[in-house]
Amino acid sequence: MGSPVNAVGLQDSFGRIMGDLRISVTDRCNFRCLYCLPDTEEASNFYRHQQEDAGSKTAKRLIRYPWKPKKDILTFEEIERFARIAAGLGIEKIRITGGEPLLRSGIADLISNIRAIPGIKDVALTSNGFLFRRYAQQLKDAGLSRMTFSLDSLDADNFEKMTGRKGLQDVLDSIDLAKQLGFDPVKVNAVIIRNLNDHELEDLVQFGKNRQISMRFIEYMPLDHAKAWQKTMVITGREMIERIQSSFDIEQVPPSNPSETAKRWKHKDGQGEVGIIASVSEPFCQQCNRLRLTADGQLRTCLFSHHEHDFKAHLRAGSADQAIIDQLKTVVWGKESGHKIGHEDFIQPDRTMSFIGG
Repeated sequence: MGSPVNAVGLQDSFGRIMGDLRISVTDRCNFRCLYCLPDTEEASNFYRHQQEDAGSKTAKRLIRYPWKPKKDILTFEEIERFARIAAGLGIEKIRITGGEPLLRSGIADLISNIRAIPGIKDVALTSNGFLFRRYAQQLKDAGLSRMTFSLDSLDADNFEKMTGRKGLQDVLDSIDLAKQLGFDPVKVNAVIIRNLNDHELEDLVQFGKNRQISMRFIEYMPLDHAKAWQKTMVITGREMIERIQSSFDIEQVPPSNPSETAKRWKHKDGQGEVGIIASVSEPFCQQCNRLRLTADGQLRTCLFSHHEHDFKAHLRAGSADQAIIDQLKTVVWGKESGHKIGHEDFIQPDRTMSFIGG
């Protein structure tokens, strides 16, 4: 199969070349979303009903997520060094994630420093939007290219049920502000879950159309801390797009690059886009060019990896760049061919999405 040392840039054994790095800067979050950190009473009730409907006699009790001590979280200097090394190996796009990245003090300085790294062409950030207005201008001035928000419901009560807190208007105002400040594109992600918010699908499409933004719908994935995910709760991408096509005049858009995660459609009147990310029913693993650095310095080669690779130890031991480069190439060479959701031998990873980063 050849040697990873001889590979061009960061290439795996299947010929995929890595160009995209997701960096989680914290595992902490000010939301308790049902599909990530479901430790509210309403989340327990919802999952209990779903499990009972599915014939389960014993519903799982939801447990509060144990945060990592701050000393275990990478410093900004460590993150910047890793990003610089990765950029030297062909990483061009970096997305800052969490948890909620805007909970991390000084996040605009981190973005500014990463933006200045030679080879980095694009820096984006994913946020729940609750704190965005406080930092929006700082982020823009720091050189942040793009913003992605999470918005799973337009109904105040359902929003609170899904996120564990009030705050819908704060998120809506943040999306509008991002548009006003010229972030381009502004994307909004919605995880669609059966019997929870699937009835809002068309309303969310209309919301994106009204604001001329990219509205992306994501299949519910098994990445919740409670491990309460059930396949019956997944609204497939095919089901979503059939419903959208029956209500809106849209046409499919060709991908802008082979590794794009979303299948995209645009409104024929030019008022925004719709994207479908069907990770469960239509995996796009063959084109995956992404790596993920967790908040505590572990590299994951797949969102659903069961093995992590410790780079914090190298960074804190003062290892030479070449040692980190050699390990990085070796790790990427062993990247999985794909996840196994839907296979009988699939096992949900221990880490929740809040720690892995989106």
